[in-house]
Amino acid sequence: MAGAVTALACVLGLSACVTNEETGHPAGWEEIAPPADPQVQALVPEEIAVRGSISIGTNPPFAPFEFKDSQGNIIGFEMDLAAAVASVMGLDLEIRQQDFAMILPAINGGTIDFGATGFTDTEERRQGFDFIDHLYAGIQWAQQSGKPPVDPDNACGLTVAVQRTTVAETDDVRPKSAECEARGEKPIEILSYETADQAATALVVGRADALSADSPITAWAIERADGKITTTGDVFAAAPYGFATPKGSQLTDAVAAAMQVLIDSGDYERIMAQWNITDGLVDQALINEEPADIR
Repeated sequence: MAGAVTALACVLGLSACVTNEETGHPAGWEEIAPPADPQVQALVPEEIAVRGSISIGTNPPFAPFEFKDSQGNIIGFEMDLAAAVASVMGLDLEIRQQDFAMILPAINGGTIDFGATGFTDTEERRQGFDFIDHLYAGIQWAQQSGKPPVDPDNACGLTVAVQRTTVAETDDVRPKSAECEARGEKPIEILSYETADQAATALVVGRADALSADSPITAWAIERADGKITTTGDVFAAAPYGFATPKGSQLTDAVAAAMQVLIDSGDYERIMAQWNITDGLVDQALINEEPADIR
């Protein structure tokens, strides 16, 4: 980043943050605002086109997907990507901060147009929503540097920090804890936090033995923790991440078509590279992990 995190105070135990506040965008960042594409504009639902803007729900901090800079602006690679999608649609982007667990219901309720908050595209979520996938990543555990190795597959009796209701909690740590109990071993003590930075801080200051999080989140926290934490084990459970849209909607097709324009122009790759994300990129627009057939 262009500046340091406030948080090395956290590392010294003076406050509770690791990635909670950044001074701004990465060095060399520039806004990428492609021109509107008439074919994509024709796919935009009429009520959104008339409004002239499209709204997204997001839940910072979840750096580098989304987080707040020192002025309180919500930034991150997912915000840049959503803004570029809106630009291709000929629309302004309206960012709304919401509780993570309330974003999908808000899409169903029609109070926001789509969700952009580090959603893992899972079979369960696909029952009610479509996902326009923009990145493949997995789960990566971390531990304090210099401590005995923590094995993510043998963590019975340890304390593991997670962000509440994320896949790291629901699909990784809680099932592993249940397996421990089924074998007659001590369960994992799960520390569930509202935000990813709070979970990372719990590891840095020693409240937790390990952190389970999406691999980009873990990498971001490690980079900003001044060597206090490091990865342990390999990345596993690789999965697609994407924007959530109403199931079977015209908006799904419009967002996917805008993504294809960004991929074809190279703007998608440039947006991700500005955040040092070069692995796990998609090479075509995907809806629920299937090639989008929308043009």
